Amino acid sequence: MHRTRIKICGLTREADVEQAAACGADAVGFVLYPASPRHVTAERAGQLARRLPAFVTPVLLFVNASVEEVDAGLQAVPHAWLQFHGDETPQRCAELARGRPWLRAARVPLGAGAGGFDLLEFSDRFAAAAGLVVDAQAPGYGGGGHAFDWDALPWSHPRLGAAVRVVLSGGLTPANVTDGVRRVRPWGVDVSSGVEAAKGIKDPVKMAAFVAAVRQADAGY
Repeated sequence: MHRTRIKICGLTREADVEQAAACGADAVGFVLYPASPRHVTAERAGQLARRLPAFVTPVLLFVNASVEEVDAGLQAVPHAWLQFHGDETPQRCAELARGRPWLRAARVPLGAGAGGFDLLEFSDRFAAAAGLVVDAQAPGYGGGGHAFDWDALPWSHPRLGAAVRVVLSGGLTPANVTDGVRRVRPWGVDVSSGVEAAKGIKDPVKMAAFVAAVRQADAGY
């Protein structure tokens, strides 16, 4: 059976980190972007990451960060993956990652604009990325809890390799993620606001329900 990987992002509390791992998350994300309501410092990310059990991957999210900011994050969480969610070019991503695995966010316009987003060209440009986090475009550099039109993008195209490279994000919840996984058939899914009680505060019931909904989708592959 296919197993869709699950990342829970925007964690700020030890209890939420532990619960995400207990629910079955494969990765957890720490937002090192000061403008985000889920922002944590590099030092705080390090404290939280130390609560993770083996084989649950920490991911550090950056938006147009400096080399110094990325280095500070990696000093605090040395085994982290990197996720670039701003306007970084492929060259800038490689410069910041310096050989470490990294993910690149693609921000898809909401509504009718989704059909005009060239995901294949984006995938080709960022071929060096370990994966593409396909998110919704919203003011600022987050998805804002909105889902884009999943049917507007060519998920099955062989150039994209969705089953091994795409991480579906943007407005996912326990109520819609089963449908999202079945339509897109991504390598993974990434959720933040859809499992929250408040910004930066995760709801353990919603996290468990989200994981269960993903597994329900996997069972139907």
